[in-house]
Amino acid sequence: MIPTHPLDAYTGPIRTRMGAAIGGERAVFRGYDLHRDLRDIHWVELLFFGVTGKRYSPSEIRICNALLTFTSYPDPRIWNNRIAALGGTSRTTGNLAVAAAQAASEAVLFGGQSFYRALDFLFRARAHCDTGGDLHGFVADDLRRHRAIAGFGRPRINEDERVAPMLALLAEEGFDDGPFLRLARRIEEILLTGRWRYRMNYAGLAAAVCGDLGLTPEQYSLVSFPAFPCGMFPCYLEAREKPAGAVMPVTCVAMKYIGASPRHWA
Repeated sequence: MIPTHPLDAYTGPIRTRMGAAIGGERAVFRGYDLHRDLRDIHWVELLFFGVTGKRYSPSEIRICNALLTFTSYPDPRIWNNRIAALGGTSRTTGNLAVAAAQAASEAVLFGGQSFYRALDFLFRARAHCDTGGDLHGFVADDLRRHRAIAGFGRPRINEDERVAPMLALLAEEGFDDGPFLRLARRIEEILLTGRWRYRMNYAGLAAAVCGDLGLTPEQYSLVSFPAFPCGMFPCYLEAREKPAGAVMPVTCVAMKYIGASPRHWA
């Protein structure tokens, strides 16, 4: 029978090429037996394999692991970690608190959406240069249209403390001269010598590294998802140790009231 609707081909059992859980027998993960073939796989390697379908070398997995651990800050003052801490002070469960914090991590300017846009910008810049375009003009035009470039610059502090240790690790592993990383460095030079004075931030460096690992912007965004929870759980647990409501309490007298003055009723 010829399908008459785009969804007709998908009716009935769910068909997938990703894997299957065969109860009482085995589990298949992208064609591999999860409990036999992948029993010794590094968790980060499994994450990248699940997203990309590619297997990476131990050296590359060391880099991938550092990409995630280098930004796991257990600081409750950070916007998304603060939500995890508020979950602790309100006595919800840790998983619910961190799930809410993870949802906020998809922020446009400095969260998950910026990861996507950082690598997308590098992809577009590379395509522009491959067709003979001028990189300086491309950067200036993108800034004129969007007022910012994801992966470059940082609110309040232009220097990113994560960049130097990551570059050192990349040099150790001989992974510091890929085409996307070279492109990101050229863009940083343009932004530093121009009036903008933007440095490459960690999202931009990680985007370049993931580009050199063969990831697409969407894949880069997906593998970045576990970058924050390792810092969120300590924030939640510390808040749980304090009295309920002890995270960011504000007394009424601390508020500066600028509304109507007190009135006396006859």
